[in-house]
Amino acid sequence: MQEEIRKINEQVQEESAFVQEILAEIAKVIVGQQYMVERLLIALLVKGHALLEGVPGLAKTLAVRVLSQIVDVEFRRIQFTPDLLPADLIGTMIFDPKRGEFTTRKGPIFTNLLLADEINRAPAKVQSALLESMQERQVTIGDSTYPLDDPFLVLATQNPIEQEGTYPLPEAQVDRFMLKLKIGYPDRREEREIMDRMATGDEPVARTIVSKPDILRARDVVNRIYVDAKIKDYLVDIVHASRSPEEHGLKIKDLVAYGASPRATICLNQAARGHAFIKGRGYVTPEDVKSIAMDVLRHRIIPTYEAEAEEITSEEIAQQILDQVEVP
Repeated sequence: MQEEIRKINEQVQEESAFVQEILAEIAKVIVGQQYMVERLLIALLVKGHALLEGVPGLAKTLAVRVLSQIVDVEFRRIQFTPDLLPADLIGTMIFDPKRGEFTTRKGPIFTNLLLADEINRAPAKVQSALLESMQERQVTIGDSTYPLDDPFLVLATQNPIEQEGTYPLPEAQVDRFMLKLKIGYPDRREEREIMDRMATGDEPVARTIVSKPDILRARDVVNRIYVDAKIKDYLVDIVHASRSPEEHGLKIKDLVAYGASPRATICLNQAARGHAFIKGRGYVTPEDVKSIAMDVLRHRIIPTYEAEAEEITSEEIAQQILDQVEVP
């Protein structure tokens, strides 16, 4: 076993060499926001969709666009609006009068990296049009089903729900996102650097560093990263504690209406492997789990009305779970 771990560790160190190059290249365009950039890279490496939440102007859209330039994959952006239709996203059947038959016109969802910008400005029927593509990685138009190219990744941005003109995402839609990232403001030093860099009108351009085959090869290595049995039990304990907190000595039963789904356990395992990969390790540690767990859980734990009345958020509940569940 030790020999296998050593080999995997060597493979990871070799294959993850491009990670620091990517981070350095993104830093030429985006100031700060290392947390967001690393999580986007993890999502790309583990085939997980990501939801980015934050007020306008925090470089969410720019980060996704720059990542697509660096990785050299096909990129498309959809601006979600209240009048958007599902056909505008996935495509539709169009009648050709010359041939007397219907032909398929594919929508912008047929790409590698899809940016769903301000996803919560479109009604639920449009958001739900993404469900099949996000889970099965295929699209059904009329009577035909079309597979999506690999890699396929949905990176969605949204403004906070309480802002005017937004729609809450359906729970089934939210659960399809492996990670939900909360993006905050830059500090004073970073904001000064942003002003100096961007106010001249000459926006830096990122160069291509890795190709699609590089990402697919790295994904194979990520899937082989070693996860010890004790770490697996720890993953299950965290998710299970969100559903049955009393079994883990947590006094939050009255605060949780619905705990995290089994999909959260799978996502937490995959995301922890991705975090270990970008840190250059061939094995998962409890720190990997703790570092990524909040991004996996914050949108999957539904607080009760009592919790909302006391202004207790799902993040605070998740933090209690991470603080109190025993670490191996």
